Amino acid sequence: QVQLVESGGGLVQAGDSLRLSCAASGLTFTGYDMGWFRQAPGQERFFVAAINKSGTVTYYGNSVKGRFTISRDNTKNTVYLQMNSLKPEDTAVYYCAASSGARLKLRTTEYDYWGQGTQVTVSS
Repeated sequence: QVQLVESGGGLVQAGDSLRLSCAASGLTFTGYDMGWFRQAPGQERFFVAAINKSGTVTYYGNSVKGRFTISRDNTKNTVYLQMNSLKPEDTAVYYCAASSGARLKLRTTEYDYWGQGTQVTVSS
């Protein structure tokens, strides 16, 4: 059974940093690209960042580029999202997801497995 478990969310002030983690089990971690998405109340789930299987290629949504960094540790089956210079508009539930295939995916429908999400709240 595949499980993706996010952690590290919380309540912070604008300008602060947080690091999210997503621990994967039940799958061959190196066989999957990993992504982070976020969903605010009443909104769709939006792409945040993705990283390829070996960790050598990354891609970011425009709203987080330069502030967030995605990384992975294949020895720990874990993907991370370092979030710096947080803004109130970053407030959302953050989800990690796993995708098989040959290229980084940006759409939710292209991901095979999802975590349960972790809440990030940024106060002004």
